[in-house]
Amino acid sequence: MTRTLVVVGHGMVGHRLVERLGVLDGGRRWRVVVLAEEHHPAYDRVSLSSYLDGKSRSDLTLPGVDFRNDPRMDLLLGCPAVAVDRAARAVSTGRGDRIGYDALVLATGSRPFVPPVPGHDLPGCFVYRTFDDLDALRAAARPGRAGVVVGGGLLGLEAANALRLLGMRPHVVETAPHLMPAQLDPGAAGVLHRHVTGLGLRVHCATATTSIDAGADGTVASVTLSDGTVLDAALVVFAAGVRPRDELAEAMGLERGGRGGILVDGLCRTGDERVWAVGDCAAVRGRCYGLAAPGYRMADSVARQLTGEHPEPFDDAGTATTLKLLGVRVAAFGATGTDGGAVVEVVFAEGADRYAKVLLSPDGGHLLGGILAGDTGSCAAVRSFVGRPPPADLEQLLLP
Repeated sequence: MTRTLVVVGHGMVGHRLVERLGVLDGGRRWRVVVLAEEHHPAYDRVSLSSYLDGKSRSDLTLPGVDFRNDPRMDLLLGCPAVAVDRAARAVSTGRGDRIGYDALVLATGSRPFVPPVPGHDLPGCFVYRTFDDLDALRAAARPGRAGVVVGGGLLGLEAANALRLLGMRPHVVETAPHLMPAQLDPGAAGVLHRHVTGLGLRVHCATATTSIDAGADGTVASVTLSDGTVLDAALVVFAAGVRPRDELAEAMGLERGGRGGILVDGLCRTGDERVWAVGDCAAVRGRCYGLAAPGYRMADSVARQLTGEHPEPFDDAGTATTLKLLGVRVAAFGATGTDGGAVVEVVFAEGADRYAKVLLSPDGGHLLGGILAGDTGSCAAVRSFVGRPPPADLEQLLLP
């Protein structure tokens, strides 16, 4: 007997879930209906900046699911879910449809956080999340003029690079003492800082945005910082993090995490046995991850459960960030020293452009994690030793 799975959201993680289910469901037991809020199929949001560097929407569209020719798969674009009746097991959509389900997966993702500073809603203020956001940013860009990015994390640096590709002079404003505070320590951030300023980015750390100020025409003209600095700006991009899209679950009466997100257990199950949550919107044991790799592991887990397999509960041991950002490589894996636990820190540095730090157990016997920046060795090679004694040639692995 065929059952119906409804997936709310068609981002990278929702797409991964459908792709894995299609592979695992050899008995063709599931019909899948995907409700996509955007009018375009799932795309590689991690590589979104390449859309401003010559890639097309089609280039970034994710492969792997043939919605047109697979009768088990229905993709409804521009058709968000607006309500869920858990008792009747039915989803109401923005088009007025009512779709029954046997299982429901919430993959609603996240939304950009816009700080409520005065002027945040002026013409000339943008967020950095979708194709449409980047189309609007491209149309507003003024080559040779300054633009301000609020947020010095991963997304903020991506946005600053986008402004650079559009010919603008980007400023980056970060409230923390250094760039990428969620992933990097001061040493690694110093390597990144030196590199991006060499590319022309102007970085303002340890300060906040006080106001977005309008010119005579009512559009953005400048930005005032908490240290009194006034930056001329033709536009502002808010890239100060994201917040989980959990409003649908709240209306459903599902429990949320302490910092938002749909509360799920290690198998991504909510308090309703027929409802799961995966990706940015899921608070696994109370924690939201906001990265693609953990979201993929959640999607794989749920696909296995739906097809009768028994996956291991989700844990964050494999969570790592590895990327090449504005031409410099940074990586963080395992414990990075932000949890306050007892560790031994060992730092290897060479000049201003290579930095590596590893964290060892208090007795020095086991590798717990680390941070790399610049022209270092392979993160994957070092990460393979997490939970084990570090190799004798650790320094050579880190700084070959």
